[in-house]
Parts: sequence; C-alpha cells; structure tokens
Amino acid sequence: VNLGKLCNMTCRHCHVDAGPDRTDAMMDDATIEEVLAAIRRSRAHTVDVTGGAPELHPRFRDLVQAAIDAGKHVMDRCNLTVLLLPRNAGLVDWLAEREVEIVASLPFYAGKQTDLQRGDGVFEQSIAALRRLNALGYGKGGGLVLNLVTNPVGAFLPAGQASLEREWKRELERRHGVAFDRLF
Repeated sequence: VNLGKLCNMTCRHCHVDAGPDRTDAMMDDATIEEVLAAIRRSRAHTVDVTGGAPELHPRFRDLVQAAIDAGKHVMDRCNLTVLLLPRNAGLVDWLAEREVEIVASLPFYAGKQTDLQRGDGVFEQSIAALRRLNALGYGKGGGLVLNLVTNPVGAFLPAGQASLEREWKRELERRHGVAFDRLF
C-alpha cells in the first residue's frame, strides 16, 4: 500500500520523486477507506506499507491498526529519520507494541556515503533511530523484525547478498553497536 509521496527527506536517488512538498500526492480518505475494506476482505498474509515516508500520512496508524485487526502481518518501509520527528513521538513504541516489521532503508553502514546520498547528518539520525529500535528489541532475532535495505549507487554490481549482509552486520555492530535481522 503506497500512501503517497510525502517524505521528510529529499534524496537525490529517490525514484518516486518524494519530498516534504509532495502533499499533492497523498492517498485521500476515500481511497484509504477502500484499502481498509480490501485488507479486511483479502486472504493475503502481509500488508506492506510504503510511500515517501508512509508514517507522515495522517491515516498511517489507522491503516496499520486495521491490518493488524484483520490478522495481517504489517511491514513498514521506513527511512529511519522519520521516526525521530517530534510529530512521530511515541511511534516507535506503538509499532513495537503491534510487532510491525520495520524495513528500513540505509544507503551504507558508513556516514560519508550515506550523507552524500541523503544529506548532511542523515547517517547519525539513522543510527540514532536504529539504536532506539534495538533498545525495544528490534533486530535482535526475536519477534520484532528489523530489516535493512541498501540501494548501491554507481556503475558496478554489488557483492552477493549473503556476504554483504555479514559485512553490514559486522560493521554496524562494531562501529555503532547496532543490530538488524536481514539486509536486502
């Protein structure tokens, strides 16, 4: 379910042209109601919520709760920094209470490359959000799943997923004390 293009960031690599000014491209209430009805009717196991930053949509929590009430597993595709916004105070706890899987984008496990792609200071904010998620049990191999997504840039093919995942786990733990479940 793509809730729209509103996002708190303006990343150069954004393939959906999301950003803070994209209030023109948000799912309206009538469509949200149709989506909620479809979720209730569906035999699908998972509801994958995305957008620019889906957490900025005013009906994000309504949609997530309705999906959970319908017995669905919910995934939140998150840019991490959105979790630190004052308007989202309490959201991390709310997501954890509902065992919402977090699929968080992070360009790289080092600051320079991430900030080049996303903007100055984004890496440190992302690490702060990851630590907050870890403190609640996310990424520790239990019921609170935290997966990371990387989008390598450049004219090269990245290493295999398994070796990249091992490298990222090692480096994020060593450099920042951060854990996660899987790397995509």
